[in-house]
Amino acid sequence: MYYILFYATVENYIEKRAPYRTEHLALAQQARQDGHLVMAGALAEPADGAVLVFKGDSAGVAEDFAKNDPYVKNGLISEWKVRPWTVVIGG
Repeated sequence: MYYILFYATVENYIEKRAPYRTEHLALAQQARQDGHLVMAGALAEPADGAVLVFKGDSAGVAEDFAKNDPYVKNGLISEWKVRPWTVVIGG
């Protein structure tokens, strides 16, 4: 099953993320290597948010990522939510 993690970012997110970016990317790379993170990235205008797609047995794979993400822990993400995604084509 696929799960989408939606992030809403704070104002001036790009400037504020610099101290946490390396740790955030390392967490994402580890999730990718573990086979949980399929793809991730900021929306066209980063202030609009970001989307991360996970694959796993439950929403817990995406929720655990968010709970451990330095962007979330340090207040760069104003809101996050996980939604199950039924893939019809692809995947």
